[in-house]
Amino acid sequence: QVQLVESGGGLVQPGGSLRLSCAAAGVIFSSDDMGWYRQAPGKERELVATISSGGSTTYADSVKGRFTISRDNAKNTVYLQMNSLEPEDTAVNYCHLNRWRIYHYWGRGTQVTVSS
Repeated sequence: QVQLVESGGGLVQPGGSLRLSCAAAGVIFSSDDMGWYRQAPGKERELVATISSGGSTTYADSVKGRFTISRDNAKNTVYLQMNSLEPEDTAVNYCHLNRWRIYHYWGRGTQVTVSS
């Protein structure tokens, strides 16, 4: 069974940093596109960042310059470094695997809360 397991979420003060990790099991994703999405309470799920199998990245305008997505294929893990966090970043963050633009797998999510 394909599983994506997120970790690294938690409570942080505004201006702080967190590093999220997504470890994949039951699948080798080196040839797949990976991404992070998030959903705040009462809001629709939105794209945060993506990284292609070739290493190219995209970011939501709201996180450009603050977040960095990366991947370590040897560890079958994708990361999201989040700096200068704001209360508006509070959300459940989900790891996503995109294979051939046909098959999609999601993690259970990890909570990020930015609050004083």
